Amino acid sequence: MEKNHIENEELVFNMVQGQIGYDFKNLDLLKQAFTRCSYTEEHGGENNEVLEFIGDKALDFAVIKLLARKFGHFSKGNSTKSFSCDYDEGKLTEFKAKMVQKKALSRRIDELKFADHLIMGKSDIVNNVNKEMSVKEDLFEAIIGAVTIDCNWDFNIIHSVVEIMLEPDTFLNDKSETNYVRLIQEWQMQEGLVPFYKYKEASYTSTWYTKAYEEENIIDQRPSGYDYSRLRFHCKLKLRDSFPIFRGFGASKSEARIEACKLAYKYLKDNNYLFSIRDEIDNPNKENAINQLEILARRGYFSVPTYDFEQTYDKDGNPIWKSICHIAEEKKSFSAKSASKKDAKKSAAFKMLQHVLNI
Repeated sequence: MEKNHIENEELVFNMVQGQIGYDFKNLDLLKQAFTRCSYTEEHGGENNEVLEFIGDKALDFAVIKLLARKFGHFSKGNSTKSFSCDYDEGKLTEFKAKMVQKKALSRRIDELKFADHLIMGKSDIVNNVNKEMSVKEDLFEAIIGAVTIDCNWDFNIIHSVVEIMLEPDTFLNDKSETNYVRLIQEWQMQEGLVPFYKYKEASYTSTWYTKAYEEENIIDQRPSGYDYSRLRFHCKLKLRDSFPIFRGFGASKSEARIEACKLAYKYLKDNNYLFSIRDEIDNPNKENAINQLEILARRGYFSVPTYDFEQTYDKDGNPIWKSICHIAEEKKSFSAKSASKKDAKKSAAFKMLQHVLNI
């Protein structure tokens, strides 16, 4: 049993290192990042609380660097080169707050499936604390803290890991460019899969098209018009065992990941593996239409529906309820009438559901 435990632990931490694009020199630090204080209270040793504190500060600094690099630039004056930014301090603070908030960090831990591997004491296990948003936030920060200590505060490494774990384009993309990393992540979540990325520092020309890669069933990015000397990293993405491996190149690990996801998305689209909104609801029906619309809203297809009500009376004085269903992104609203307010709402919701599903 002990041998199997060690082997499983090794597999987990190999997976984690692949996902964050960093190989630990001291693997005990990574294990500590996953260890809750409830476990050390029962068994002794070190937990992740101090690593979480360090990671919180390193994360803030890395995010500030991301924002400065994204929106900042030097003026091109003749005498001085001052630093300016596309946004003021207030807007930058708003961006930063969104990127490091508990909800954002917890979501990324969910997408990476890291919380399933927390090392916890009996009380935490009984109470399922690995499902709590704050616990997942702590794990995110502890992993950054472990990387910070292990790399001896090498900020280029810290920045790279934060960029990979956080997916800043989700917050900073101006919507003019497709976010392929997010699209692939959403597809994997719908499939219930664990995303698997593997990063390597190797030039495009030194890794390009060998017999070994051909046998490994890799779909490669074929850059054109690139300065190949820039492409210092490549990223392999695995979706399913039955799919090819997708490999992209970039000047950074994050850029290489984008190119790998772009290849993967094209493959999914060309082979009809992409989800549509219709795939989300198995049995559209009036009885469950209100909840079914809310499910689609929670999954990001549109805003949460709202309902207006009007009450009138028939010639015998009986109440007639009219319900109107609105969705902010939809030009049409749908209404229904019934003697029952609840039934009118269900009917209006069902009409809207049929509309958004294009039935």
